[in-house]
Amino acid sequence: MSEKKRVEVVAAVIEFDGQILCVQRGENKYDYISCKWEFPGGKIEGDETEEQALTREIQEELHVKIWVGEKLVTVNHEYPDFILCMHAYRCTVDSPTVHLTEHIALDWVGLSHLQVFDWAAADIPIVEKLTNGSV
Repeated sequence: MSEKKRVEVVAAVIEFDGQILCVQRGENKYDYISCKWEFPGGKIEGDETEEQALTREIQEELHVKIWVGEKLVTVNHEYPDFILCMHAYRCTVDSPTVHLTEHIALDWVGLSHLQVFDWAAADIPIVEKLTNGSV
């Protein structure tokens, strides 16, 4: 049995006017992440820092400039086909206007509404950290 691929990514908890941006994935070959909600972000490339990767990914995915703040948590989650190491950061934007290029839906919600979404499993610890008031 081969060892699972390890993927290192960054995720942005983007805040604007007391609301947090949640985005929904499209169909995926892995049913366990297909159409799930997540915090936007993506893979770290080459010699990028986590912050550089996050800024680049959000520009590519949402066409918006973010300001990267404090690191909230690092989540290590083992999916059936790969292991995900996700570094989540608190981020801000100047405007709630974003343009989806990779996701099928978005919503800006307050902390009390985060738990209504069907989150990707790796994002659940971030939601729990935010809603438990430990940030």
